[in-house]
Amino acid sequence: MSHPLRLGIAGLGTVGAGVVKIVRQKAALLAERAGREVQITAVSARNRDKDRGVSLTDYAWEDDPVALATRDDVDVYIELVGGSDGPAKASVEAALKAGKDVVTANKALLAHHGQELAELAEANGAVLRFEAAVAGGIPIIKALTESLAGNEVQRVMGVMNGTCNYILTRMEDGGLTYDEAFAEADGLGYLEADPNLDVGGIDAGHKLSLLAAIAFGTQVNFDAVELEGIGKITIEDIRQACDMGYKIKLLGVSRMTGRGLEQTMTPCLVPASSPLGQLVGGTNMVVVEGDQVGQIVMRGAGAGEGPTASAVMGDVMDIARGLRVSTFGQAASSLKPATPAQSTMPAPYYLRMGLVDKPGALAKIATALGEAGVSINRMRQYDHVEGAAPVLIVTHKTTRAALETALRGMSATGVVVAEPVALRIENV
Repeated sequence: MSHPLRLGIAGLGTVGAGVVKIVRQKAALLAERAGREVQITAVSARNRDKDRGVSLTDYAWEDDPVALATRDDVDVYIELVGGSDGPAKASVEAALKAGKDVVTANKALLAHHGQELAELAEANGAVLRFEAAVAGGIPIIKALTESLAGNEVQRVMGVMNGTCNYILTRMEDGGLTYDEAFAEADGLGYLEADPNLDVGGIDAGHKLSLLAAIAFGTQVNFDAVELEGIGKITIEDIRQACDMGYKIKLLGVSRMTGRGLEQTMTPCLVPASSPLGQLVGGTNMVVVEGDQVGQIVMRGAGAGEGPTASAVMGDVMDIARGLRVSTFGQAASSLKPATPAQSTMPAPYYLRMGLVDKPGALAKIATALGEAGVSINRMRQYDHVEGAAPVLIVTHKTTRAALETALRGMSATGVVVAEPVALRIENV
């Protein structure tokens, strides 16, 4: 049997402790499957004395993750510190410069510095893997870089933030307002220290940018992701979407077009009967469409100790077996800068608005839509609320440009009480 694969783990929070547990509890199984022993030699965290529910006495301790990353008795540096810069970036760079393989769960680090780190890994003969950074326990990175490598990917989309999906699900099944569901998620510990990373779509946008880089052979470009969070979604939107046969999801969609790479992470309506429409709670789902394989749907836990630690260990086991794969599925030098593009793909839209309670108000809205070339598929009017008439419209397929023209025309009519809510309906 080959010499043991020696791990150094920086960051001993929920995921780090989960990795330690797997290595300790499943040592024999890991050795059998890898053909060599997998062992932890050293660890690092901010607090040495914290009780993490697992013994660390067998491992050397380093206060500085950079020191851990460059130890002679560490073959694979596992970075679970978090953050796009600071100790996470410094330690990963140090490990790669020392020729050590790196496994990370840090989507922010890779979304902002993925290209330079991939180049650094290749320059030093090292591997940089990040299965745990996207969709928790779902092996979507491995699927894109390996199993689907013979496909030209046409579209990648999915629900990639379990907290947002939990909030939207609770609004529907509990009849809760956004604020009530947000408070419930916060009380359960689901939200990041900065909640906007979740509900603002930033966390999910990081993940989408990484998947797009692999799927379309481009350099990571998180800054080009069109982001919109779920803060404007109301219980009325949830109910009325359901009434029309849809569910609202924070949906990431990326496709390559002749104009460039589209990347959007925004609230969308999806058919209630679709796999995405049936996704509830904190679960994630990623959908990949390839020219050879058709549509692939992968569903699973998007966070948590077990699923994320499992993804980390998947990368560790590949390294232990001698599998060497480029960070984004092909040589970093071959990744092309992507030209950002906004979607011009025609799609139906959901519109919700409140109109003044006067004769002819609805006719003016229909005229504004018609003048912009937007046709109405379905329309419903609900009971008056505080002198305003709530109106719901589902359009036929139209472009975003035409819709924005229509929205400007509607605002100019003087009959709209508040800014309309407009959500794309995604065909899945």
